[in-house]
Amino acid sequence: MDVLVTGGAGYIGSVIAARLLARGDAVTVYDDLSRGHRAAVPAGAAFAAGDIRDEERLRDALLRHRCEAVVHMAALAEVAESVREPDRYRDVNERGTAAVIAAAVAAGAGRLVFSSTAAVYGAPERTPIEESDTLAPSNPYGETKLACERLLEEARAAGAIAFTALRYFNACGADGEQGEDHDPESHLVPLALRAARDGRTLAVFGDDYPTEDGTCVRDYVHVADLADAHVAALERLPETQGAFNLGTGSGDSVRRVLAAVETVTGARVRAEVAPRRAGDPPVLVADNRLAEKSLGWRPRRSLEDAVADAWSWMLAHPRGYAG
Repeated sequence: MDVLVTGGAGYIGSVIAARLLARGDAVTVYDDLSRGHRAAVPAGAAFAAGDIRDEERLRDALLRHRCEAVVHMAALAEVAESVREPDRYRDVNERGTAAVIAAAVAAGAGRLVFSSTAAVYGAPERTPIEESDTLAPSNPYGETKLACERLLEEARAAGAIAFTALRYFNACGADGEQGEDHDPESHLVPLALRAARDGRTLAVFGDDYPTEDGTCVRDYVHVADLADAHVAALERLPETQGAFNLGTGSGDSVRRVLAAVETVTGARVRAEVAPRRAGDPPVLVADNRLAEKSLGWRPRRSLEDAVADAWSWMLAHPRGYAG
């Protein structure tokens, strides 16, 4: 299969591109490198520089590389930033997705897998969260991702495209040469690993939640498992479509993550309790049974696997992709 991966120079996108190449697919990475890294693009992938809002450039890349399918990963994806800059998020994420859809239709690439998020649910009424639960995003980032899902639904209803939306919970870990290198970094696992490595103090936002140890519980899913889900979704299009949660089906608290980091690194994580962040729900865990039933996908890697893989990548790349 010939596949265009938008955002394929980013964290999850680069892992997906590498997985597709490993199974014999031809891959073109389309990325403007504003958040991604040229060094993250796996060897063997073609690279096309461009903004996802540039429909003509997208169409040309799809036609030039004879792409049959799209994995659409490119987006702005920081919740706090989206609160500060909602109009920018709508412009990049929503207008960009509309351009991706239009270019894919024009180029005859009728299968699309979309990177969505658990943020479309907002503060859940229950947990584990099912795909049929209320969609009520609590921040502009989640709102834009839900709007993108609806754009895709409209295109599908018009017979223009077949798509699957994959709603990630908390991605973590590394896979081979691909790892996590954000600036600034906001994800717990790499922040905790850096704290262990550098002796810095890590902020724990709240320890008085109604959970076993008082800290927030999240569903941490290995990035390699996420990549496997994208491959499964591509293989099943157009017969199997819809929105699917990608999570482990169980949660780990912040303190549980810190304990895993200490075990893997052999170093203590100095943690300091800080005030709760506004809007942080106590527990966010996926019900992943629909993905298993429809896509044949189940996560195979543990939190400890993810922490160990992320640590190995960090040791090999002490300055991220810069060296």
